[in-house]
Amino acid sequence: MKFSFKNDYSEGCHPNILKALSEYNLDQQAGYGDDEYSVKAKALIREKIRNPDADIHFVSGGTQANLIVISSILRPYQCVISASTGHILNNETGAIEATGHKILGIETEDAKLRPSDIIPILENHKNIPHQVMPKLVYISNSTELGTVYNTEELRELSAFCKQNNLYLFMDGARMGQGLTSEISDLTLERVAELTDVFYLGGTKNGALLGEAIVINNPDLREDFAFNIKQKGALLAKGRLLGIQFLELMKNDVYFDLAKHANHQAMKMKEAMRKRGVRFLSDTYTNQIFPILSNHMIQVLSEKFEFYVWKKIDEHHSAVRLITSWNTSDQAVDDFIEVIAVNYPQ
Repeated sequence: MKFSFKNDYSEGCHPNILKALSEYNLDQQAGYGDDEYSVKAKALIREKIRNPDADIHFVSGGTQANLIVISSILRPYQCVISASTGHILNNETGAIEATGHKILGIETEDAKLRPSDIIPILENHKNIPHQVMPKLVYISNSTELGTVYNTEELRELSAFCKQNNLYLFMDGARMGQGLTSEISDLTLERVAELTDVFYLGGTKNGALLGEAIVINNPDLREDFAFNIKQKGALLAKGRLLGIQFLELMKNDVYFDLAKHANHQAMKMKEAMRKRGVRFLSDTYTNQIFPILSNHMIQVLSEKFEFYVWKKIDEHHSAVRLITSWNTSDQAVDDFIEVIAVNYPQ
């Protein structure tokens, strides 16, 4: 059987979660997220972000989180600004547009947004009331190219959004991997301080499923639960999500799992870099994008699964390799061995 580097959710979940789900299975609990496990998990998250007033809601997946957050914030005539690589623009089947909100995409080399990228959008949308109104800036950390924001970048973007009456929303599907990257100086506390809303992704970091939406801006908290219910995301058995995040937040398991995923990817990256392999982007998270010959891609495909990400020229393409919280040393070593045989030093 081929080992998959296609994504970071091919495995089930961390054993602590399965154990807890089984242990508490027959406990009677309140429904719709009012169970004791969800309450404790939310308290732990508030403690880690040092914001006792944050409003926290658990939903089942990232697309669901993006859809509910964005549609709850925007008025019918308002729109979203996103990097052209943004998940909401490319991988959510027009979910945001289906709610009536346009997405304005911006081409950037590293999938990050900066004030200088957004200024032209604002300048080109002054024909009031004939154009949509830019109102929300959507970013990801880590991004779809595996890059990360540093504190200064996020601080500048946050200040710019406030100055221009824009909301800042961070997609955290891979928040753990972004914050534990070896080049990251961001903390969860800082993310909470500098964004209006973000979410902690569990699906791609050891949970069976689930994301934790964290609303920092008090103006966006009122009636948010109605949006969750209306979109079919309010689980009667909310304990399923609460238990998982309680286990992930305990003893920083969430961050330890992300560190492992990043470490495994960096071992693969370093092995290829030493043999002269170039990369589409210089990443330090669990996503790497080596540029390989078509022949080498075929060789690797015999033992591993991965996505061919982008055609570079007639003879080369960039592939995407993703490691997970459970990627073994053996799988990484097997990959490096194939690289070593085909790229002798």
